Amino acid sequence: MQVDDEAVGAVLNRLRRAQGQLAGVIAMIEAGRDCKDIVTQLAAVSRALDRAGFKIVASGMRQCMATVDGDAPPMSEAELEKLFLALA
Repeated sequence: MQVDDEAVGAVLNRLRRAQGQLAGVIAMIEAGRDCKDIVTQLAAVSRALDRAGFKIVASGMRQCMATVDGDAPPMSEAELEKLFLALA
């Protein structure tokens, strides 16, 4: 699946943010922080990853429906739905 350049930048920003949040969660656990705070931050990391995944799938839908490299068949609606459900 091809993702347009604008979407790639947005996805990379989201993934970098999630990476920083995850590093923060690790530091919180190592410091013995409260469970509630840790779970809240883990939920934020999860949402950031979900949003990055949705952005990739959404930006690549047109390419998914078309033939990618001449040899690969176009992606069916069922396959696209499966991609979305994998993120849900």
